[in-house]
Amino acid sequence: MIDGSTSFSGVATAADLIERRQRSEFQSKIKDTLYVAIKAKPELVPSLLTMALNDAMTYDKTTKTGGANGSIRLETSRPENSGLSSALDLLTEAKKEIDSFSKGGPISFADLIQFAAQSALKRSFLDAAIAKCGGNEEKGRTLYSAYGSNGQWGLFDRTFGRADAQEADPEGRVPDWSKASVQEMKDRFVAVGLGPRQLAVMSAFLGPDQAATEGRLIADPDCRPWVEKYQRSRETVSRTDYEVDLITTLTKLSSLGQKINYEAYTYPKQKIDLGKLKL
Repeated sequence: MIDGSTSFSGVATAADLIERRQRSEFQSKIKDTLYVAIKAKPELVPSLLTMALNDAMTYDKTTKTGGANGSIRLETSRPENSGLSSALDLLTEAKKEIDSFSKGGPISFADLIQFAAQSALKRSFLDAAIAKCGGNEEKGRTLYSAYGSNGQWGLFDRTFGRADAQEADPEGRVPDWSKASVQEMKDRFVAVGLGPRQLAVMSAFLGPDQAATEGRLIADPDCRPWVEKYQRSRETVSRTDYEVDLITTLTKLSSLGQKINYEAYTYPKQKIDLGKLKL
């Protein structure tokens, strides 16, 4: 006899399906909360992107320390994180609301920071689609639904259950992107297992002026072909190359240094006392 807790290789049990549904429902509520918060303060989108990048970029491959662990909430006084306090305030308020409806415990800042970056990117993708439709929001949403990259977020969404660091990561691992040379930027990306391609696609994460950042990167022979590729992609209707590569890169960054707890935020089903049922 096989009960709901029995598991065979590659076969989801009833308990697995319940946990997946719980996590999916919780994620949907998180995204709704972040959507409303970011819509109210769209000027914080660049800061939310930089926050997600800088939190992950503390990863050190040699010691296996740092990474997307939420420690940036303890590091806002550092030069590379200057100007991110308002974005952290927004997330702190959003966290209070999310924790109030969570049935599986409070959300970690590590998860919240990366999901905020996802929400910020989705908003920028949608805004681009609306702009291509001459500012018509209805047509822009239709365009984004038809050609957008929403279907590419599956692996990112499954990477959910990051643990928070309880102390700041070591200083000196993340450059001040506004002052760093392109070579210093490339070196840091290579140090965490990425390269010029990922540096180019993440230009929007490196400061509030994407065009200015790309102007610096395009002067570098390693970055130039990728910057040009993504600029061309952003001119197309679907923006596929740019958006898909950006989602892929964020997904990789958002898991640096983390052992994901895939049971996080799940909770036991409420037991019914059959003795109290009235027949």
